[in-house]
Amino acid sequence: MADEGDVLTDINPDPAAGANGADNLPSAGVISQYIKDLSVENPNAPQCFQWNEQPQLDVQVNIASEKVSDEVHEVTLKVTCAAKTSQGSLYLIDLDYCGLMGMRNLPDEHAHAFLFAEAPRILFPFARRVIADATRDLGYQPLMVDPIDFNGLYMQRLQQKAQEEAAGAQQGGEA
Repeated sequence: MADEGDVLTDINPDPAAGANGADNLPSAGVISQYIKDLSVENPNAPQCFQWNEQPQLDVQVNIASEKVSDEVHEVTLKVTCAAKTSQGSLYLIDLDYCGLMGMRNLPDEHAHAFLFAEAPRILFPFARRVIADATRDLGYQPLMVDPIDFNGLYMQRLQQKAQEEAAGAQQGGEA
């Protein structure tokens, strides 16, 4: 009924992959994402709502990755936000926002880049929303954390590490 090469009969796009459809192509993606830990403190309420001084904001972001199984890693985006004035602390928010990331058939250097650059980029908007909702629920204006270029930071860190290793090799060679 169908000619050879017809779309209806030729449904195997890669005949070299084998008849069983072996899963040997690189793939990575998000399996699940969730709040692992959230601490919200409003230590000087209600007095702080009468303070007129502009608060000093301190926002810290860290990334961690832990292997769960051969093909699954948990990536944690740790965000700490503190607002203080000379009169005292307004709030402190500690958030561990996590994602289970599945990876299969990725070279190590690509897996590392996915875990420490791409996965945080994917998770960040959701962590940002949690922070904004928490500050709003504390009675303050929502804190909209500025977007972060995780890929740029990752590349910068790789260059810094390479320079440190090169400097260490030169010092080791001079001794």
